[in-house]
Amino acid sequence: MAKQDNFNEKWDVQLRKGTLELVILAALHQKERYGLELLKYLHSFETMQITEGTLYPLMDRLKRDGLIDAYWNQEGDSRPRKYYLLTETGRHKQQVLVERWRRSVLDIESILSQ
Repeated sequence: MAKQDNFNEKWDVQLRKGTLELVILAALHQKERYGLELLKYLHSFETMQITEGTLYPLMDRLKRDGLIDAYWNQEGDSRPRKYYLLTETGRHKQQVLVERWRRSVLDIESILSQ
């Protein structure tokens, strides 16, 4: 059974790696979010259990690629938070990835139902 659990875990990791960029862009399409808020949002989904060590390097790459931007904001006496938002390029990329994802899901469903 341990071998099966290991296989399932590897499958989950690969699936998450393949979809994480899309998921983050979609989450930021909904609204601007600060880092910990985004992490908590992702954790509310069973298959999106990632660590800060996964999230923040990806956010840095998305920023370098021009898909997201970030700014610091302090509300009241709380400590400053770094908020992330989509750029126009990021909005376009998110739309393209959503279309590709939906086509892929339809194709996979078609294959599975045969």
